[in-house]
Amino acid sequence: MGRRHQCLQPYGNSTRLARPSPASAARYDSTVRRLEDTIVAPITALGGPVAIVRLSGPESWSIARTISEPSSSTEPVTKAFRTVHRTYRHGDDGLVVLFPQGRSYTGEACAELSCHGSRAAVQELLEACLSQGARMADPGEFTYRAFMNSRIDLTQAEGVRDTVSALTATQLRQANRLRDGALRESVCRLRDDVHSVLAAVEASTDFSEEVGDLDRPAALARLRSVASGIEDLLEGTQRSWLLREGLTVAIIGRPNVGKSSLLNLFLGSERAIVTDIPGTTRDTVEEVCNVRGVSVRFVDTAGLRTATDQVEAIGVRRAWASGETADHVLYVYAGPEGWTEEDEASLSAVPARVTVVENKSDLDPPRRRYGPAVRVSAKTGEGVTELMDNLVQELTDGEPPLPNRRHTPLLEAALADVEEASRTMIAPVPDDLAAVHLRAASRVLGEVTGETASPDIIDRVFHDFCIGK
Repeated sequence: MGRRHQCLQPYGNSTRLARPSPASAARYDSTVRRLEDTIVAPITALGGPVAIVRLSGPESWSIARTISEPSSSTEPVTKAFRTVHRTYRHGDDGLVVLFPQGRSYTGEACAELSCHGSRAAVQELLEACLSQGARMADPGEFTYRAFMNSRIDLTQAEGVRDTVSALTATQLRQANRLRDGALRESVCRLRDDVHSVLAAVEASTDFSEEVGDLDRPAALARLRSVASGIEDLLEGTQRSWLLREGLTVAIIGRPNVGKSSLLNLFLGSERAIVTDIPGTTRDTVEEVCNVRGVSVRFVDTAGLRTATDQVEAIGVRRAWASGETADHVLYVYAGPEGWTEEDEASLSAVPARVTVVENKSDLDPPRRRYGPAVRVSAKTGEGVTELMDNLVQELTDGEPPLPNRRHTPLLEAALADVEEASRTMIAPVPDDLAAVHLRAASRVLGEVTGETASPDIIDRVFHDFCIGK
């Protein structure tokens, strides 16, 4: 059945199992034993015209045969990958497909049963499977079994999760690259290079008479290549996080410069109240929209000025707080009024990346312009396309980067260990001192792919999966 992912130190004089927390170890052992169960769950959303229910485990084929009967065809459900129309014992009908062990999504024997998509039809089919000894799959258990059976690694499992939750085309491309193994291949290649250097160090230490001294220049060259490869992966981490989690853009500026009008234009709806009265917006107004394939949360804020009452004062404080925590700030001023000293002072206090927006370009020319401002008109839509492009261009150029927030600290730790091993090799010290850092680098790179991941890490990865994946 499923192989158990042991957290092994692969080199040195002994192989040691990493120590998970007692609670996690008990939970992990229980899950391993449960891999012998046959599980069932719908793998499509309820309410459509057709639904698919998946069985996975040793009794999948037997259960599929037991709960169904031939319809117009007499062909039995015996052949893998052969789609057969069957009538289920509770009265519904659909197509049944069998997948053999080693060639299914989970790596186990599987059966996928289609039925009508109503909640009642799916529930009846599930009850039929449960009555024959299957149990309901836990959230993410199909993908967990695929991981345990070496069909995928941990980064590909994360790609499955990200594919299901993707809201934009760019998020989907990023998730697809993870599922296709792009990060796994890069990390495994780097880890293999670390192993090669470690093997050379250990051979020169343990069998110096047979193999001679370590070729330090060659080892250093390979470690420099490994360090460069890790740095390449880390270079896009911030961009990767923003693509995966979405970009937060705060719209700030003095009262009555058109911030709420711009928000409504971005969203294509009258989300924020717009009047000629200064201070209309008292609180933050947030909405998410898709900008060129990037999920962007726009935050409209109260106008920056000396507040006239307590409620407005709270709104102004929240406006400043939004500017401090946003990934990007649109600082808006009104063209006819021109760029003011108040604008200059406010802009200098904004810590995030800022795009200055000159609104109301359809009206009189400004008295004083801010040179690099993007000119727009919330009334006519002029300049909005350029503004949107500026917001997301750096995020959408080229292939989406891969590392997420779990991968990044591991890659940083691996880079530190590789660099320390390089410094050790340069110093006039025994070669085997570098082996300590090389083993550490191997271990943390293995945590990225799951080869040396502890039960706690595996639990965290699968924690947010939904039923049916």
